[in-house]
Amino acid sequence: MEKIIYTLWRTPQDSAEAFSQRLRGELADQLLTLGAQGLQINLVDADVAPAAGLRQENNRPLPDATLSLWADSANTESRRPFDEVLTPATSRLAAYLVSESVVIRNTRFPAKLGERTHGFSQIAFLSCPPRLTRDAWLDVWRNYHTRVAIDTQDNFLYVQNLVVRPLTHGATPLDAIVEEAFPPAAMTDPMAFFDAVGDAEKFQKNLAAMMESCNRFIDFDRIDVLPTSQYVIKTATAS
Repeated sequence: MEKIIYTLWRTPQDSAEAFSQRLRGELADQLLTLGAQGLQINLVDADVAPAAGLRQENNRPLPDATLSLWADSANTESRRPFDEVLTPATSRLAAYLVSESVVIRNTRFPAKLGERTHGFSQIAFLSCPPRLTRDAWLDVWRNYHTRVAIDTQDNFLYVQNLVVRPLTHGATPLDAIVEEAFPPAAMTDPMAFFDAVGDAEKFQKNLAAMMESCNRFIDFDRIDVLPTSQYVIKTATAS
């Protein structure tokens, strides 16, 4: 089984709500009928409007949604039916084959199929800085930063998707797509985000540790961050 992440931009005539309903409704049904083994949709919507301050935009415009689809094969011929469902419903899309590492599985607020997951899901689009080799970048991110991200934040879901290759022409070059879920308070309260509610000293310590770690492998003029609502439509199971 392979995991494909689509980045999706809605058409000008679609409102955010109409786009959300269509993705979660008729389009999701079509993708499942075509054989999607798992399906998750992340949307920019009114529920995450309070998290607007967490957006980071360096490659504009950012997508309006991401769609994670698990399929038997991401090869062009096998993937084409999925692309043909999504293309007419969007103004633009890009697809990436990724290798998924689930660092923190959501056991705190388990997703209910078809319903909005508790809190919000932050999607980060990462590129390897020119100052690092890919091997060095991977080592810092996966073998050192991972523990820092767990220890300094109140994240209850943490998924690292290493981009294997882009699947569509014109896709923005990316090296990783990261998913992290946080409680609602983290949308507006940095102390909640950094797992330090009511503790200013812990907040400063966690913030400093996180920023120091990020600076080792992220160039902040190259990263994009998108707060979203997560909807798990179908849970992928290993084949």
